[in-house]
Amino acid sequence: MTLAELANAVFVTADKIGVDHMAVGAIAAGTYGIPRATRDIDLLVSVAKKPGPAELMEALNPIIEFDPQSVFDTLTWGKRFVGKSRGTPPFKVEVFEMFDDPFVKSEFSRRKRTFVPLLGRDIWLPTAEDVVVQKIRWARPKDLEDARDVLAVQDPATLDMEYVGRWCAVHGTDGQLREILESLPPI
Repeated sequence: MTLAELANAVFVTADKIGVDHMAVGAIAAGTYGIPRATRDIDLLVSVAKKPGPAELMEALNPIIEFDPQSVFDTLTWGKRFVGKSRGTPPFKVEVFEMFDDPFVKSEFSRRKRTFVPLLGRDIWLPTAEDVVVQKIRWARPKDLEDARDVLAVQDPATLDMEYVGRWCAVHGTDGQLREILESLPPI
C-alpha cells in the first residue's frame, strides 16, 4: 500500500464514521506549498463529541496498529497516538487530540474541504493562513521551510496576512514571519 492509498483509507474512514478531523503536517503544507517527501499521515481530531480519537483508531485497526499509550507531544503541547500501517512499507499515522489552545481552536473552526492532488480527493484541511501560523509557531527548520513555501506558492497578496500577523504576534513569532516574507523573491 502506498502512502497516498493509506491516507485515502484514513480520510475515507474518518469521514465515514463521522469524526471531526483535519489533516495537518506535510499533507496540509504540501497542498498549499511545495509537496515534500513524507512517511507519515497526521490528523487533528476533535474530542468535543463522539466519535473521537478512540473510535477512529478502532475503525482503522484493520490497516493500522496504534500504540495504546498516548504520548504528550512537547512540540504541539497536545496528546497524540502513534500508529504504524500493517502493510509494507510501514508508514506512521499520528492522531493528535484537539486541546484547549485559542489558536488551535480557531484553526479547527476555519478548516475547509480542499482538493489534495496527492490524494485525488477533497479532505478537511486547515486554511493556508493557519498552516503558515502553525508552521512558524513550531519553528523547526522543515516547518519554517514549509511556511515559506506556502507563502511563496500562495502569494501573500492573496492571503489574509492581517490574520497571520495577528496570530504570529500572539505567539511571539512575528519576527520569524517578517524574515520569511523578506526572503520571498519578488513576483
